[in-house]
Amino acid sequence: MSNFDDIFDALKAQEAAYQPDDAFDKEAWAAKKQAERSSAFDLIDRTAEDIVRGGTSFQTYLDVQSRFDRYSVGNALLIAAQKPDAQKIGDFDYWKDQGGYVKKNQKGIVILEPGDEYTREDGSIGVSYNPKKVFDITQTTVRARTQPQVSRDERVLIKALITGAPAAVQATENMEQVGKGALLDPQKKIIFVRKGMDGADIFRSVAVELAHAEYANGDPAYDRSANAFRAYCVSYMLCRKNGIDTKGYDFSRLSDTFTGMESQDIRGELSAIRDTAADISARMSRVLEQGRSPRQQDHER
Repeated sequence: MSNFDDIFDALKAQEAAYQPDDAFDKEAWAAKKQAERSSAFDLIDRTAEDIVRGGTSFQTYLDVQSRFDRYSVGNALLIAAQKPDAQKIGDFDYWKDQGGYVKKNQKGIVILEPGDEYTREDGSIGVSYNPKKVFDITQTTVRARTQPQVSRDERVLIKALITGAPAAVQATENMEQVGKGALLDPQKKIIFVRKGMDGADIFRSVAVELAHAEYANGDPAYDRSANAFRAYCVSYMLCRKNGIDTKGYDFSRLSDTFTGMESQDIRGELSAIRDTAADISARMSRVLEQGRSPRQQDHER
């Protein structure tokens, strides 16, 4: 009878000699994640400082933030730095669920995803952020779906813009001397709009004044000049998101607001712009959603 004991002896020897290269090392993994996190925060800081040095880069950031209006300023800066032309992003699992996969040799976009809360030494609550790699739809085998022709009728957009606004909107013929298409009266909480303008001009003008109304928050002594650039940016972002012509916007001479600012302060200003645009956009979306047919809504999901 043959003796098979040598098989087990050989297997035992192989197991003793085998040291897997990919054995999980918790400390190494934590160090790697910390390095990726630090690198992402450094890129955010550098990008924030870079975009306020030139109008083109600043406008590119606004374009990214208008497309990804639910993303934080930090993540919008990361996208602007790594792939400013991104249209729709997701991780490996997301694109797999969409029936495709990420193409070979594609460089991912690193963003920061909120993690667990923790207590700081001073007792305040902080949130940890984890680096996450995502990819734009153009980096995958997924084909962009043909969206239904959602109405971009300017009348519909203007109605959505002013519905539920923090100030009433009133058309008037007494605006020639003001030299503006629209103007907020913070004391009366009324936005006066010049009669006779076309739809796009009304949208652009009213969007600026609605941003002022948000910043004024009912303060009759509201300092309009202090928030003029913010309101201008909000109007631009709303136009970009809703297909209104933005050729007349000019960022070649950036506001003095950013002069001498460090990265954290710049991000604070960008957040003030982003949050106001997002609030107005969310209000518009609710109105537009109500006006869409159930068939359109199902197709978009």
